[in-house]
Amino acid sequence: SPEYPIIEYVPRFVKDDNYASSFGWQWNIFKKTQFDSYSGLPITFNRFWKATKWDSKIKKNEWILDAGCGSGRFAEISTNTKANVVAIDYSDAVDACYSNLGDRENILIIQCDIYRLPFEDAFFDKIYSLGVLQHTPYVKKAVKSLSLKLKSGGLFCIDFYEKSFKSMLLPKYWLRPFTKKIKKEKLLAILQKRIDMLLITSKYLKKIPFIGNLLARIVPVADYSDILPLSKTQIREWAILDTFDWLTPTYDNPQTRKSIYDWLKELDFQKIEVLKESHIVGRGIKK
Repeated sequence: SPEYPIIEYVPRFVKDDNYASSFGWQWNIFKKTQFDSYSGLPITFNRFWKATKWDSKIKKNEWILDAGCGSGRFAEISTNTKANVVAIDYSDAVDACYSNLGDRENILIIQCDIYRLPFEDAFFDKIYSLGVLQHTPYVKKAVKSLSLKLKSGGLFCIDFYEKSFKSMLLPKYWLRPFTKKIKKEKLLAILQKRIDMLLITSKYLKKIPFIGNLLARIVPVADYSDILPLSKTQIREWAILDTFDWLTPTYDNPQTRKSIYDWLKELDFQKIEVLKESHIVGRGIKK
């Protein structure tokens, strides 16, 4: 049977150089940016519980899979329960996750491929994947791969960017064919130099009556100044991180509510819900 290395306490089932490498690089630089314990704000806490609706449904010693953990922002929330959390990522973002959460007794961090998950079928009590699956090459296949690892009666929660005519006009979609060809170090340096100008432009466009918010959407910057209660320093840090995140993925496949519902139905989930939170959220119970 094949052997896989354990490097820096993390089992590795894939090579570091893969389609998610830009994410690994960014999360090892911005490893704490979106952590509630770092920002002092319940931003990730609120998103996790609004998406999953599991606040009264997680039991001691259950097994939960965090698929696409990044630096561990959602794993920080789920490990605060008494459940056992397995946090996986395709990229070396697992190193950032281990740095942040590796001292917790109820987490296991693994680098692996979502299409070749190293777990028995029907093993997990709950599975969530937030902000991740649209960045896989075959989204439906990724959803199916995760669903196979969920127990009968298990709870499932996934979310996506919404696919719509309005969303497809966002500048990240027409800039990315060019920006993803730029070396990530150079692109980050450009953003760090230009981010203040981009934020100021977005701010003043928003002040234009009636059409300001629409005009601001053409500015290629993640501006949370009117969305999240962040300080000026945090607004800048989040803007650099998420603008970089917009412009570098190899894959970005937003989904419609219908596609998510149809996939969950096809996979024999029950009590399916597909709704808009900050993203399009799909929930269900494994038949």
